[in-house]
Amino acid sequence: MSRIPFSDLTLDDLLPHRENMMLVKKVFEVDSKHARTLCRPEKSWPMSDDKGVHPLILIELAAQTAGVCNGWDRIQTQGLDSDQMGWLVGIKKAEFFIDWLPLGSDIITNAENRYNFENLRVVFCEQTMDNKLIGRITLQLFQA
Repeated sequence: MSRIPFSDLTLDDLLPHRENMMLVKKVFEVDSKHARTLCRPEKSWPMSDDKGVHPLILIELAAQTAGVCNGWDRIQTQGLDSDQMGWLVGIKKAEFFIDWLPLGSDIITNAENRYNFENLRVVFCEQTMDNKLIGRITLQLFQA
C-alpha cells in the first residue's frame, strides 16, 4: 500500500470526533510514533465558563492528539477508507500545572507512543502554553 501524504489528509480522516468535540485545530506533525497539535480553548468547549476552561480538558486534548497519531498509523497501514473505531482510554497519570485555560490561548500538545503491542498502546503527552509546561499525561489506549 502506498503512503498517503499528510497534506492529503484532513482532521476528519484522522479522528472520529465531529463538530463541538473536535478540539484539535491544527496538526503540526505526525507519524506512527508521535503527533504535535494545536488546540485553542473556546466557550463552546466542555467545562468552559467565564474563567476559561478547566484543565481536566487537557486529558481530552492528549487523547485526541494520540488519536491523530494512531489515525495516521491506521490510514498508512489499512487505507483511508478503513474503520475509524475509537479507543478506550485509561488515564495512568495526569499532572496539571495551570488553574484554568484562557479562552483563545494556543495549547500545543505533543503525544508519543511509548509502548505499542497489537491493540494496546501507552502514550506520553506534554502540553505547553506560551512555551510553559501546563500538563503532563500518560494514557493507556485499547482498541476493541
